Amino acid sequence: MKNKIIRLSVFSILLFTGLNANSQTVSNMRLLNARPIEKPLGSEFDTNIEELISKMTLEEKIGMLHGNSMFANGGVPRLGIPELKMADGPLGVREEISRDSWKPAGLDNDFATYYPASGALAATWNTRMASLFGNSVGQELRARDKDMLLSPAINIVRTPLGGRTYEYMTEDPFLNKKMAVPLVVSLQDNDVMACVKHFAANNQETNRDFVDVQIDERTLREIYLPTFEATIKEGNVYSVMGAYNKFRGEYLCENDYMLNTILRDEWGFKGVVVSDWAAVHSTVKSLQNGLDIEMGSKKPFNEYFLADKLIAAVKAGEVSEKEIDKHVKRILHVLFQVKAMDGKDRVKGSLATESHYQDAYEIASEAVVLLKNNNNALPLKLDGIKSIAVIGNNATKKNALGGFGAGVKTKREITPLEGLKNRLPASIKINYAEGYLERYEKKNKGNLGNITSKGPVTIDQLDDAKLQEALEAVKNSGAAIIFAGSNRDYETEASDRKDLKLPFGQEELIKKVLAINPKTIVVMIAGAPFEMEEISKKTNALVWSWFNGSEGGNALADVLLGKVNPSGKLPWTMPKKLMDSPAHATNSFPGDKTVNYAEGILVGYRWFDTKKISPMYPFGYGLSYTNFTFGKAFSDKEIYNNDEVITIAVDLKNTGKVDGKEVVQLYSSKTDSKIDRAAQELKGFTKILVKAGATQKVIIKVPVKELAYYDVANKKWTVEPGKYKLKLGNSSRDIKKEIDVIIK
Repeated sequence: MKNKIIRLSVFSILLFTGLNANSQTVSNMRLLNARPIEKPLGSEFDTNIEELISKMTLEEKIGMLHGNSMFANGGVPRLGIPELKMADGPLGVREEISRDSWKPAGLDNDFATYYPASGALAATWNTRMASLFGNSVGQELRARDKDMLLSPAINIVRTPLGGRTYEYMTEDPFLNKKMAVPLVVSLQDNDVMACVKHFAANNQETNRDFVDVQIDERTLREIYLPTFEATIKEGNVYSVMGAYNKFRGEYLCENDYMLNTILRDEWGFKGVVVSDWAAVHSTVKSLQNGLDIEMGSKKPFNEYFLADKLIAAVKAGEVSEKEIDKHVKRILHVLFQVKAMDGKDRVKGSLATESHYQDAYEIASEAVVLLKNNNNALPLKLDGIKSIAVIGNNATKKNALGGFGAGVKTKREITPLEGLKNRLPASIKINYAEGYLERYEKKNKGNLGNITSKGPVTIDQLDDAKLQEALEAVKNSGAAIIFAGSNRDYETEASDRKDLKLPFGQEELIKKVLAINPKTIVVMIAGAPFEMEEISKKTNALVWSWFNGSEGGNALADVLLGKVNPSGKLPWTMPKKLMDSPAHATNSFPGDKTVNYAEGILVGYRWFDTKKISPMYPFGYGLSYTNFTFGKAFSDKEIYNNDEVITIAVDLKNTGKVDGKEVVQLYSSKTDSKIDRAAQELKGFTKILVKAGATQKVIIKVPVKELAYYDVANKKWTVEPGKYKLKLGNSSRDIKKEIDVIIK
């Protein structure tokens, strides 16, 4: 019996990290054998640092506290202190830009791998994919001789209109942290720094430069801070980026409560806090309240708040040199930590290799979500098919670059059309038609930051010639696929979408195509939800893909043709209509100068499940080309203490004819709670490959402390005693098994 328990424990560890006995590869082993957590910042370099600081002039010290170029602070060459070199990186390492402007440097050696966006990564529900992503990007960052990746962005998706929904991961703090921590650990394992952003409560682009976010303390702690806390306490992240907006009246780059009280005093963060670009509003206050490095772009570098103004403040006695030394010491610590001081034995890295493209493919192929598949319309059956109509601008649209914000200059971006050409037999003719035009009203095209009321307005009338060309292609083809949705010019940093309608007349086009061929496959490529209930009802097959990286087109073609069995799950709720979403139902988006998060802890599926509102597609939802049944489920005990771990086991059987991966999700519920709670909350998940006809035992471990709520009165996390219901399913709305446990 003892040996059996040991075997279960090892198996559960593999499952919890997203690995399983059926899918272990050399790549898996490489990630599994990596250092589990990078050594936290400590005092091992203190002697060297103190000696360096003693030799520095005031001007040299302050030069390290602000940007000296667009993506680096000032170094001290005479003492061997290099610049801290940064690069944007939500989709991969950004191209090199000029030192003093946003203009590209025009190099020929800064092409990089374009990786799936963070929304796609979260849709894999696979922590191994997060590790793979982190390690692969970390290798590229080092090959580009950078020290800090300005990523990942780990804010919660509060509204489906968010311009950065594609870049943020999910609406759920548990899923967020379970994906973010392995990404950070694997990235930093390459002698570079992750910079988690944007700290914190940065959940909209509208009025982002000044909006004052008001959140009650319990909601702040339970929804908006857990991922940041986990990346610091579990991932030992080296840097944090302060956000643009205000929080409770104070800008976040000078917010004493957030940067000092919570980040450093409570969580023990020892790394550096970097401002978002041009997010600093004061000199003395920002420095004393926790900011270490000011970055920006709108004025000469010496005019920054932490540049000449700070030198003047020290000389005027407003700031002590001891205070300056404290921030310089933090910067030197992280430079030593990633071996940037002398470069000895530092990871060399590699850039845009076939191995990295394969990494991007692996993530992309697990990110695709099958939303609907009536009558087994997919995978596409090619028997007797001589031609396929491929319709839609998104069949050829490239998304590595575009929009406002960080993209990737890449030599490889396989579009959906190219993917189909690569995968379909040569005997099948592809009849491509653009179908719709991506058009904007010129007078509103560049109005960023306020799209909710005045932003870019799309031209949604179809072009008659393009429409007729598409309809003729459908009529003259044996099958049809339409690629619709969004792109990175429409979904972009610095602006939120004005609504959830499909732009550019796409809904009308899809309906007209379906009227000719009701079996048309509809594929959405986007980073955030759309209202598409009518389309969902009319089509037999609906697929959701993403801004899915260099190999996105190949991965998507492999899913459509059945080489890959889809296993992605939605990382957010897709509402039937915008006003069903909590921030909009409570009329608390976007606010004006102030935004109050009136929905409290009921963000995303918590709102839909608690208020009993039916979504179009729920959080955690995604179909497969096979079917799974949940067998016997049980816990290792019935009664637990606060410091114990609940172990849940369930038999998962693949009852279909093809191998497939399923995500077993565990939600907790306490119906007799004395405090306000969501109907259920995600507390565990694992993704596992099950062979056709086989059964696998899935183990999920839930520390009892994960059931805690934040007790505002006592300023601590508290586990309410009593009975909890643990629910197992494959989405938040498809619960298969329930287990009751008691917490003392």
